[in-house]
Amino acid sequence: MLVDFLFRLFARLPLTCLYRLGGVGGWLVYLCSPAYRLCLRANLTQAVGEASRALLRRAVAEAGRQALEVCWIWLRPLNTVLAQVKAVYGLELVEAARRDGAGILFVTPHLGCFELAAHYCAHAGGAPLTVLYRPPRYRALEPLMQAGRNRGSVKTAPADLGGVKQLLKALRGSDMVGILPDQVPRAGEGVWADFFGRPAWTMTLGARLAEVRGVQTIYVWVERLPRGQGYAVHYSSPTQHCEGDLAARCAAMNLEIERLVRQCPAQYLWAYNRYKRPRGVPAPEIKEV
Repeated sequence: MLVDFLFRLFARLPLTCLYRLGGVGGWLVYLCSPAYRLCLRANLTQAVGEASRALLRRAVAEAGRQALEVCWIWLRPLNTVLAQVKAVYGLELVEAARRDGAGILFVTPHLGCFELAAHYCAHAGGAPLTVLYRPPRYRALEPLMQAGRNRGSVKTAPADLGGVKQLLKALRGSDMVGILPDQVPRAGEGVWADFFGRPAWTMTLGARLAEVRGVQTIYVWVERLPRGQGYAVHYSSPTQHCEGDLAARCAAMNLEIERLVRQCPAQYLWAYNRYKRPRGVPAPEIKEV
């Protein structure tokens, strides 16, 4: 199968080479796809205003690197992947939560090498970690994705009611859970909440899980270091009070994501259509000024 062959071919390359190819690939997609280009530029502009040429160039290249590094993360031996973490910030938050016997909700946006975040969190926390799994749009990727994610202490749960129950059981059992909070959920699974000043259909799952008794929420993102030198893991506690009704708690979570993105805007996945309106979802109410 061609997809399998290409993934295994790219996985054999060193990160330095893979990043060079990814940077070129990111620009090829950007130049050849008007829809991709428009989405990336619009989302970046929404967040930072008129982006500098340097930031735009980096964002385009980093998107390509993110796409190719998935091959490396999924198919290299897990100990090899974890060894590429060269620096960790805020690890004391994880260690303290584990000493307290708390369940941990790791919140990881589409920033940096998010595919590595779950594996490192499971390694650092020394406990099983469960993440929700939604089959990829391209079915040929599913066996590779499952093999790459279901290893070590990480296991996946389906993105349905049964999977949510697995997450709740894990948290109540003082285990760990990881979610990507900036995916666009289906109708009935989200609320409208501002994201960089524009309403985005925002998943409610993260806010609900954060309310589980005794659970500690930790935000984490994995920085892609320059020239394939490895990765740096960043842990932080929430700075926003997650209180009020469900919409207010989701808005607070979006503000936390914005805080992380501002730390390294070039490595956020701007080409993801964060502001789309899923079928069956009413348009957001226009706020009166």
